[in-house]
Amino acid sequence: MRRVTLRCAARLVFAALWLLVEVCHAESGVPSLAERVIWAVNSGGDTHTDVHGINFKKDPLEGKLGKASDYGVRLPILRSSPEDQILYQTERYNEDTFGYEVPIREEGDYILVMKYAEVYFAQSQQKVFDVRLNGHVVVKDLDIFDRVGHSTAHDEIVPFSIKRGKLSVHGEVSTFNGKLTVEFVKGYYDNPKICALYVMKGKLEDVPKLQPHPGLEKREEEEEEEEEGEGVEGEKKSASTAPKNPVRSGPRTPNPYAADNSSLMFPILVAFGVFIPTLFCLCRL
Repeated sequence: MRRVTLRCAARLVFAALWLLVEVCHAESGVPSLAERVIWAVNSGGDTHTDVHGINFKKDPLEGKLGKASDYGVRLPILRSSPEDQILYQTERYNEDTFGYEVPIREEGDYILVMKYAEVYFAQSQQKVFDVRLNGHVVVKDLDIFDRVGHSTAHDEIVPFSIKRGKLSVHGEVSTFNGKLTVEFVKGYYDNPKICALYVMKGKLEDVPKLQPHPGLEKREEEEEEEEEGEGVEGEKKSASTAPKNPVRSGPRTPNPYAADNSSLMFPILVAFGVFIPTLFCLCRL
């Protein structure tokens, strides 16, 4: 009972703080987060307005491409607020590459936010796919379960900019014709999918963060410690293999095979000295 009360209190505090931030933005004349979002879709689901005021529209691909699934509605989604779990519980997948087109009319800095949760597979290497942005691979070999585990919210965030008719993303540049094409690329492992996505004007720091996941943070810390441990162990190993008292090179040792060959000629001369008189004596006989 006490835990439930604490959770409710924490949610109320979070909502009050967010409301205070929004009021401050409104008074300062700075556009709110919802006002900076130019396009948002709840893939495989109906319209939904999240806790930040972002209005996700019903999936425009409904009945046109791919398949909608609400398999995840039976599962609670970790790292997501209860009000917005529906954004991770529904999804659209396809047996081939598919995607959405987002019209963008103004230049500037933008952020693409893609929402995922693995609600079916219970191990990694079961669903792996890429994400392309106007032909540029912005997410490579996305394995949701490997990233965060089962029934856990995961956001892929991709910053990009449009200036002077050019799209810049991840250090690559291409011509921009007014449409942003987000594609989920079919790979070797199962089908690509997406739960929800939106495009907003702004920087990385403007994107709302998901709730912390203690297990995930612990795993990341353990991985960092392992990497540090491997580095220290490698240094120790290299130090142990190095000679403690290295012998410095001194004057070169004379090559025994480069010695004078006169000692080898002496037995030959003796043999000739004995052989010739003996031959002469035999001839006289």
